[in-house]
Amino acid sequence: MVAVVLAAGRGTRMQRAAPVTLTSEQSLAADLGLKMLVPINGRPFLAYVLDEVAAAGFDVACLVVGPDRAGSRDPVRAAAESLATPLRVRFAVQPQPKGGADAVLAAEPSIGRAPVIVINADNLYPAEVLRRLRELDGRGLAVFDAGALVRKSNIPADRLTSFALVRADDGWLAEIVEKPAAAASSFAGAAVSMTCWRFDHTIFDACRAITATPRGELELPDAVTLALHRGVRFRVVPVSAGVLDLSSREDIPVVERMLRRAAMKGR
Repeated sequence: MVAVVLAAGRGTRMQRAAPVTLTSEQSLAADLGLKMLVPINGRPFLAYVLDEVAAAGFDVACLVVGPDRAGSRDPVRAAAESLATPLRVRFAVQPQPKGGADAVLAAEPSIGRAPVIVINADNLYPAEVLRRLRELDGRGLAVFDAGALVRKSNIPADRLTSFALVRADDGWLAEIVEKPAAAASSFAGAAVSMTCWRFDHTIFDACRAITATPRGELELPDAVTLALHRGVRFRVVPVSAGVLDLSSREDIPVVERMLRRAAMKGR
């Protein structure tokens, strides 16, 4: 099984100015929108993501990255190639950052018909969550308790509306709504998708069949919704753990502290 890591986004929120003190290296990565390359305690955030993938029992990771430009290597690919990791790392190129479904399609030639998990490069998921998806018998997704995300992550309650809400029926996915307009207060007890999926090859046909949003993006929840309508089923894996989210400059010092604290506890 392959872990597909989506690492070709624009990073527009990370590029916005914020009243936080960063190192020059952190500021440079943030200015470029390269969230996964922001140095955290001396290591790029992507290194932590790949550590958890390896700890979950995966041998192969496929990073979806942007294209090389002006004769220079895509910076995410260049950084990943220099990382020390037990994983065999493959690369898939997404020519333009046109949404999660488009990114998944970019990985298809590298994946074929093998089952995969799909995760974001700017989220740090616990290895145990990734392991549960790897050991799942068939398609599924991790759904995170909203309250636990706020308590155990660096995710404030008002950010929950930027994720997708999930409704389950007897342990199976019934509905997923991307970036709902509901107030954050209505998320109490809700299940949230953090783009942590287990797919098989059927997802590629669904990704090809959807239409772009008004922003011109092919959204992964739209592809999943289409697959649901076609009779494809996804097992829901409830999770009460936290996920570190590196979306903006304000997240950098908080994530740094949380990972430093976790490292000290692990000694």
